[in-house]
Amino acid sequence: MSVHSRPPTTSAPADDAPTFDARDLLSGADRARIVLEDQVYTLRITRAGKLILTK
Repeated sequence: MSVHSRPPTTSAPADDAPTFDARDLLSGADRARIVLEDQVYTLRITRAGKLILTK
């Protein structure tokens, strides 16, 4: 597993939506499951550093 440096923290967006660091959500892994009602989604970080959410 490769280690990525985190980008510098930026100011909060203009709206009041919660903001999360994807690496914190994934707890160091490259993927995590997210459950919404009875549906399970997978959030993953690609080697290129992109986020992909799939059902």
